[in-house]
Amino acid sequence: MRALARLVSGHRTAWAVLGGTLVVVALLLALLPSGDDEAFPPSGLPDSSEAAQVTALLEEFPSADATVGILVWSRGGAQLSSADLAAVDTAASALAEQSTTPQAVRPQVSDDGSAALVAVPLSAADVEADVSGTATSLRDAASAGLPDGLRAYLTGPVGFQDDVSNAFAGADFRLLLVTVLVVAVLLIVTYRSPVLWIVPLVVVGVADFLAGRVVAALAEPLGVTVDASISGILSVLVFGAGTNYALLLVARYREELLVRPDRHEAMRTAVRSAGPAIAASGGTVALSLATLLLAELSGNRALGAACAIGVVVAIAFALVVLPAALVVCGRGLFWPFVPRASSASTDGPGAEHVGHAGHARPRQGFWERLGRGVQRRPGRVAVAAVAGLGVLCLGLGGYAVGLSQTDQLLGDPDSVTAQRIVDDSFSAGLTSQTIVLAPTAATDDVLRVVEGVDGVASATAGEQADGLTRVDVRLDAEPESDEASATVQDLRDALHDDGGAVADALVGGTDATAYDERTAASHDLGLIAPVILAIVVAILAVLLRSLVAPVLLIASVLATFAASLGAATWLFTHLLGFPALDTSVTLYAFLFLVALGVDYNIFLTTRAKEERLRHGTREGMVRALSSTGGVITSAGVLLAAVFAVLGVLPVVALTQVGVIVCIGVLLDTLVVRTVLVPALVFLTGDAFWWPSRRGPARVPGSTSEPLPTSS
Repeated sequence: MRALARLVSGHRTAWAVLGGTLVVVALLLALLPSGDDEAFPPSGLPDSSEAAQVTALLEEFPSADATVGILVWSRGGAQLSSADLAAVDTAASALAEQSTTPQAVRPQVSDDGSAALVAVPLSAADVEADVSGTATSLRDAASAGLPDGLRAYLTGPVGFQDDVSNAFAGADFRLLLVTVLVVAVLLIVTYRSPVLWIVPLVVVGVADFLAGRVVAALAEPLGVTVDASISGILSVLVFGAGTNYALLLVARYREELLVRPDRHEAMRTAVRSAGPAIAASGGTVALSLATLLLAELSGNRALGAACAIGVVVAIAFALVVLPAALVVCGRGLFWPFVPRASSASTDGPGAEHVGHAGHARPRQGFWERLGRGVQRRPGRVAVAAVAGLGVLCLGLGGYAVGLSQTDQLLGDPDSVTAQRIVDDSFSAGLTSQTIVLAPTAATDDVLRVVEGVDGVASATAGEQADGLTRVDVRLDAEPESDEASATVQDLRDALHDDGGAVADALVGGTDATAYDERTAASHDLGLIAPVILAIVVAILAVLLRSLVAPVLLIASVLATFAASLGAATWLFTHLLGFPALDTSVTLYAFLFLVALGVDYNIFLTTRAKEERLRHGTREGMVRALSSTGGVITSAGVLLAAVFAVLGVLPVVALTQVGVIVCIGVLLDTLVVRTVLVPALVFLTGDAFWWPSRRGPARVPGSTSEPLPTSS
């Protein structure tokens, strides 16, 4: 770190670093492909899953390149008139002209006469080539010449695919714009300068842009698909982590400027002091994200690869580009509160106020008063903090995973409205797709077993290929709901238990895919969560040279995760109307909260370890809290706000991730790191750092006797 500090803070080398960065970034942007994010990625199931096997086998069937658009007509629940039905017939004729199987395009009217439905078979290849154009063409044909009050809606695979694509249309720009505005406002408030915020924001913005290009270039070699949701999370993470590291570095730089007249020397000391904490924090996040490469779901692997790369880029810019830019711009960046070195801070009557490494000890402020208050009653504070987190954990009583198809998008897009009409007027499972591939010789037996399973509305044998017969099954349950998943599992159990050739039948389709994705997500969480914890504990043990501190810190982070998940679950259930969490939300929230939550503990405890050498464990924690309280709180509030930005997209999964991480970061910043961790240090004393020992404290640069110490 010393060599890096000299490089980025030198009179000439700082300029060289900035010039070299511009050249490297320009070359990378010119040479790397821009990439094209997929708005609707394919299923990320492993090849071993039953649904994935069915999807692969279906490629050999004549209907392999088939999908369907489902049009629904309704008057909001009122009876359809004869004029309405005639208009539907006319629309069906127009829709048949766009279908690959015109004779199959026939209107169905619900038993209560309140809705009509037409299924339009289409070429899957044509739809994939132009989802929006196909959906628009279907909607136009279905809506032409309708009587007043009669509405047409598009749902089914094509309708949902188009609505999801629309949800992500312009997602990168919207997320980037809102994120930049949030970060800019918070930086201005934090720095109280109309100028200073520009430098970190520009540096982090370039890092984000470069990270996106690097991820796009490496996606194919890594074998992952980066969709719009992953790109959005990547930008949020790079901006959040990057500005956090910038806040820490700038705060330490400003602290050094108050005692050192040479800004280059001040930056050199700031990088040497804050650099290890930034590198350790960023390394923890990057390694934690990299554990997602062990996941079964390819979407999880893609997120891990993309975000790990993004964090590494953010660290590089925070430790190399930002220090050089700050030094080159000079002290005037802090205007109107320009930090000036005072002679009293290094010698003379004020020498007794000099802190570690020559820092002027600040007057007692809020954070020091808070630290001393916690120091007086650490037991009561710890109990109160744990009790508060425990109350929030009670919300986990309503915890559930798995959203139906209509619950995955916010608002009322066409596909969701139409599906609700189908649920009310037809059969909830009419638009779903469950497929059983049966050995042709055992087709009759498979039909017998399938029709005997509760929740199955009908089963029809269809086309054949390679000794297999396709059996199309219609369920009673809403697509991708818990009931549909239960029926899929019952189907598989019934077929397996029947034995013989029947046991070789495979159950796939959209409902089975959703069920297998939930199962894979649960497996990923069970595998990856312990690995993340092991990595974090190992990094903390090496960084802090302690075995007790990592255990207490990771316990505090786990308590924060449980409390934030409980609070968010209550919020989703009682206020936002989400019946459950989306499949991967728990894993993503755990990953971000553990990795990012440890960041703030690293910032605090590394400073406490530094202060301990001079002032002892308990006094060192008070001084560490006094020095870092403001900047860490600012960083936490900023990170929470940045993750909350994910809510600008009408996708429930991203909103849930943003809300959980926002709550968790605020709890960690304002409660756990502020009072609980200091209370634990005050209670354990020097045992917190076991087995490391504190050597005799000396004034930096002095060979005189040790300073008095306190524990």
